[in-house]
Amino acid sequence: MAEDGAGAAAAAVAEEKQASYRYWVREAKQDAAPLPVPRKLDPADIPNPRPATALGSVWNQAGTWEERNLNSWATNRIKELLSSLGSLEFASGKACIDEVSKCSGDAFLVTVRNKKRVGYTYELTLKFKGEWLIQSEKKKVKGHLDIPEFSFGELEDLEVEVRFSDENGLGTDDKTRIFKDLRAFLPPIREKLHKFEEELKDR
Repeated sequence: MAEDGAGAAAAAVAEEKQASYRYWVREAKQDAAPLPVPRKLDPADIPNPRPATALGSVWNQAGTWEERNLNSWATNRIKELLSSLGSLEFASGKACIDEVSKCSGDAFLVTVRNKKRVGYTYELTLKFKGEWLIQSEKKKVKGHLDIPEFSFGELEDLEVEVRFSDENGLGTDDKTRIFKDLRAFLPPIREKLHKFEEELKDR
């Protein structure tokens, strides 16, 4: 009889542990907290009024490190400015910028300790077409003006390289003269890029 009672007690304890374990698993699933749902900040959620002089995003009231990518705006603006260069006339010819065929690089705005800093690095290729008087004959010439990589504040060091895509029988002396003529595009290009830099600083 004692053995039967001990066996029954052990079985009851085992059943209780098993039931308790299954009950705990069910409870964990039923009582688990729901995942938080992302919510856009509302002005009313900001405890203190944002200072008028604060820079950067609303979430960055302290003005600590924050970087914004301005590539899309910068690329479109550079193309827009340089597409309006127009044409230039030289002693024995004329040329115009036909297209901005390459405009690649990076532009950014960084906020550090509530101070704004901007910068960029770009390289350009401008397609040109023109007409020059070569040996008493007007000849059409096409090519590209390549402007190697340049950065913010370096516009005075801007250089241009000329590639001819349609030489139309030009000799070495003719190419040298045309290259010197095409360098006249550098000042108006600098002027357009200076305007770009001023607009970038106001972003």
